[in-house]
Amino acid sequence: MSTPRPLAVVTGASSGIGAATARRLSTEGFHVVCAARRADRVEALAADIDGTAVVCDVTDADSVAALAERVAELGAETGQTGLAVLVNNAGGAFGSAPVARADADQWRAMYEVNVIGLMQVTRALLPALVASGAGVICNVGSTAGRIAYEGGAGYTAAKHGTQVVTETLRLELFDQPVRVCEVAPGMVRTDEFALVRFDGDQAAADAVYAGVAEPLVAEDVADAIAYVVTRPPHVNIDELVLRPRAQAAQHKVHRVHD
Repeated sequence: MSTPRPLAVVTGASSGIGAATARRLSTEGFHVVCAARRADRVEALAADIDGTAVVCDVTDADSVAALAERVAELGAETGQTGLAVLVNNAGGAFGSAPVARADADQWRAMYEVNVIGLMQVTRALLPALVASGAGVICNVGSTAGRIAYEGGAGYTAAKHGTQVVTETLRLELFDQPVRVCEVAPGMVRTDEFALVRFDGDQAAADAVYAGVAEPLVAEDVADAIAYVVTRPPHVNIDELVLRPRAQAAQHKVHRVHD
């Protein structure tokens, strides 16, 4: 009999960094549970990588409980003693208005998915991570969680929340066999992130990357996540910050225009 593949859960796996991470972890030998709200996308992805699709809204407690139950079932089916990896990737930015014109509903939505959702998934899957004897939690943060910029207060506040939850969790789990890590990317060009932020305005989304020859892509971040979660069990990568070479800082981006 073949050795069962260790289990990994990736939230927000229907597109972008989440989908790329699921694919990459599959090549690293994990059985990946692809969790996201869009059933058609995660089902297609899971079928492609021989993983498991779970429709899950991380902001909904019942949905998260169902995810934990499915992970437990998979463990029992495959003889796994627990969950090896959790990648809390589900997140997002909504809007770019200054504080004086901020939309409270957008701010709530950002906090719900980037902070509350992360907490709910972590809380639900922590027993399985501990049971594995060498679990890893990798939270996908952002350089926005380290510096403020105009028009980004709601998102930067939420991603600062992601960072601080990560730091607190590491302190709380210091005596448990679970590593707690954060991967914080800068400018990443994906099909949806900026488009969602600007409510479908393609021109506004394209302007974010205008003149930048090589922004990061989802596969670059997935590569960093794979590195973090596959270190030896005694090695904890507290945080890994990555940016494209063209982005020296949040406001310092090399752009070449015709």
